[in-house]
Amino acid sequence: MLAELLLLEDDPAIAQTLRFALEREGFALRHCAWLHEARAALAERLPDLLILDVGLPDGNGLDLCRELQGRRPVLVLSARGEEFDRVLGLELGADDYMVKPFSPRELVARVRALLRRANAPVPVAQTGFVIEAEGSRIRFHGSLLELTRRELGLLKCLLAAPARIHSREVLLDAVWGQDADSTDRTVDTHIKTLRAKLRAVRPESDPIRTHRGLGYSLE
Repeated sequence: MLAELLLLEDDPAIAQTLRFALEREGFALRHCAWLHEARAALAERLPDLLILDVGLPDGNGLDLCRELQGRRPVLVLSARGEEFDRVLGLELGADDYMVKPFSPRELVARVRALLRRANAPVPVAQTGFVIEAEGSRIRFHGSLLELTRRELGLLKCLLAAPARIHSREVLLDAVWGQDADSTDRTVDTHIKTLRAKLRAVRPESDPIRTHRGLGYSLE
């Protein structure tokens, strides 16, 4: 089955270039030029991945990142490439951020990478975790965890191979992708907040194990 993408881009030339590049690689594409059109398309059905322009005639494409709440991977396109803009886009829910002008070949490669991460098999570990709602929610001993998108990504990575030690570099690549501003410390900080949420459910439980100098695993 073809992966379906939703492209929100108001520049006809860019939209045509991306349609040609993506459909040539076998993707199915729906294109919207207005924010309200994209909202209507999402209400009809969710695509496998979204490519969102930021500056639109009727709003900001980043608004959809907030509304999606991590249910689908998002690649943001923007003419603004300052550090503040990139960080803001990623914090608001984008999984990747590309600055215009960009290479269509690179965009296709990034789309493939995002889809691989999103569709990676995530088995349920025998530690009280249950993954539901197409991987968008996780329960711990029956309680629904209120996780940020990054915390959800980290926990899904750990659950995918509970016995494996996941290095900080691997976790950064899997959860933060091309965000060059993220560091090993970023992983440590999110693991700390994730642990706190797990202890809030079961104070006696600490399923995330730290391997000093190596990374993290689940027990």
